[in-house]
Amino acid sequence: MSVQTILDNIQTRANHNAPIGSSIKLDFGDGQVIHVDGTGDTNLVTQDDKDAACVVHVSANDMLELLQGKLNPMTAFMFGKLKVKGDMSVAMKLQSFLE
Repeated sequence: MSVQTILDNIQTRANHNAPIGSSIKLDFGDGQVIHVDGTGDTNLVTQDDKDAACVVHVSANDMLELLQGKLNPMTAFMFGKLKVKGDMSVAMKLQSFLE
């Protein structure tokens, strides 16, 4: 399972959703990140390690399960598989990418 697979999946979802109005970074550890900047007309998805209003720490395997619908985002949060730093309301917007 690669971060590239997750990046491609997030990019596809970002293209089909309205801009999130903020920025969010998915941090998989070991310097592997995906940054979603939804402050413009579209959601821009990159692997740039930039500052974001919200940072979500999650393993790549757990993120893949979230994207596949095998893991509920709230359950992941409650069991510590997904940790949020920063603006929680931005993290909630990520849920639209997971549906």
